Amino acid sequence: MDATTLRRTQAPLKQRYRDDPGSALVTLHADGELDGSGVACRVRTATTLAEAGLHPATGGDGTQLCSGDMLLEALVACAGVTLRAVATSLGIEATGTVHAEGDLDFRGTLGVDKEAPVGFRDVRLRFELVTDADAEKVATLVTLTERYCVVLQTLRSSPTTAVEVTTEGASR
Repeated sequence: MDATTLRRTQAPLKQRYRDDPGSALVTLHADGELDGSGVACRVRTATTLAEAGLHPATGGDGTQLCSGDMLLEALVACAGVTLRAVATSLGIEATGTVHAEGDLDFRGTLGVDKEAPVGFRDVRLRFELVTDADAEKVATLVTLTERYCVVLQTLRSSPTTAVEVTTEGASR
């Protein structure tokens, strides 16, 4: 996709969102199926059924996806798509790779140390770009990618999150 095609594709969406800001609010969904035979959760993606389980550091055997890895993979995917869209929009040729890594202290997850945090302490995102763009254009590319990457901004802003439970067949 070139810059003209991207602009032509996005222009009516941008105009609709300007005219009707409420139409820009979209609720995304993810659904999982709890596995009755093991410690796992099946998540339907757009193209396949993914099965998440315990990370080897918590007793898993490594044959199932780790949700922590999936979070980093979502960051890489979003940052990569965002960078390519911004590069296309700016007319910058840029290829390469995107890497994310995060540090976890599994003592928190396993309840070994109540003072140890549960979740990532630090997350690092790195782009290794192949481009003829000068340093100023690359800096603009990265700044705009950071600004518009949904997953990165979500991790940085920590949105309000609610948990709800319903039960069937529970004894009273």
